[in-house]
Amino acid sequence: MQHRIVVLGAGYAGAVAAGRLARRLHREDVAITLVNAEPDFVERVRMHQLATGQELRPRPFAEMFDGTGVELRLARVTAVDVDRKTVTAEVDGPDGDHGLELEYDTLVYALGSAWNDQGVPGAAEHADQIASRTGALRLRERLAGLAAGEPVVVVGGGLTGLEAVTEIAEARPDLDVALAARGALGDWLSPKGRRHLRKVLDGLGITVHEHTAVTAVAPGHVTTAEDTVVPAAVTLWTAGFAVHPISRATALEVTAAGRIVVDRTMRSVSHPDVYAIGDAAMATGPAGNPLRMSCASGLPMAWQAADSIAARLTGGKLPNTPLRYFNQCVSLGRGEGLIQYVTADDRAVRAALTGRTAALYKELICKGAAWAVAHPTLGLPARRRRVVPQPAPAQADTPLPTRTPA
Repeated sequence: MQHRIVVLGAGYAGAVAAGRLARRLHREDVAITLVNAEPDFVERVRMHQLATGQELRPRPFAEMFDGTGVELRLARVTAVDVDRKTVTAEVDGPDGDHGLELEYDTLVYALGSAWNDQGVPGAAEHADQIASRTGALRLRERLAGLAAGEPVVVVGGGLTGLEAVTEIAEARPDLDVALAARGALGDWLSPKGRRHLRKVLDGLGITVHEHTAVTAVAPGHVTTAEDTVVPAAVTLWTAGFAVHPISRATALEVTAAGRIVVDRTMRSVSHPDVYAIGDAAMATGPAGNPLRMSCASGLPMAWQAADSIAARLTGGKLPNTPLRYFNQCVSLGRGEGLIQYVTADDRAVRAALTGRTAALYKELICKGAAWAVAHPTLGLPARRRRVVPQPAPAQADTPLPTRTPA
């Protein structure tokens, strides 16, 4: 019988993992099923571009996985039963939704994350988000409907907020664009990075509210912890992400934030036939710190998981490549960028690349990530190995020290 591998979610991590597994294992030995709610790939790192009116190249999964042996099932995952080893999903059909149940021998959980309103009153009702294509398209319509001089407030001074606020200010210089950040602007960057960031935002006419916590969102304005009212015809919320809630409803060991705790091979520490990758997983880097939710984390996690599954099924050697960072890439509009070089555990060093060169560098990174998804079985040597009978493991590998992210 074929070993049944089910991959949930076709974001960067899930799609790459499915393709890499197809390249590593013989089709006669495994049945790989990829479950995703949408028929084409969403370049999440470009949602700020989509929101400002730019068109993105369509990447249908049917074309990506044609001839790979990966079966694509378009469905919304509704439950995972790790004891019965089944996945329940809903399929949209011409005659209405109907249920789907899939059995697995190995599960790769890559359902990712969505925006997190942090429980701030009014945020869910009145703020926009760009953590999804639906959210980005909605924001696109709202921005297009604004008249010159109307105010836009981006809440959140992290990478997503910086990319969004600069993209909006560049695309719509007629708007009054502001950024609200809890800390100092770019406080995690090197001095060179902070100087460049401030220079770009000043040049785009962006008002920066530093050390400002937004405590309420209402139609037409936001309110800060100091009871200051900031006008906002549109409020864009980029203050963090939350993982898909399904993981909490399972028997998997998860953190307080709902991320699945995994070992160095991306295997669940509580259920050895489940692997978790991308934003849904709590994996640790060289210093034992949690990997941040990002494409930069998701892709190497997908490689690690796929190679570990293949090694265990074929009796091969487990990968021992440490997960580490090299830089943080930030686009600041179409012509400006910032590449902040970092230590292996993601702490900024003095060196940083800025300006047009940095923008081109970031564009290459984005294109490379999309290429890895669009060509899931290319770029790897043909090393398909046969699956050998394996005894059911008693437990997962000993996990690295973990801690719940702040």
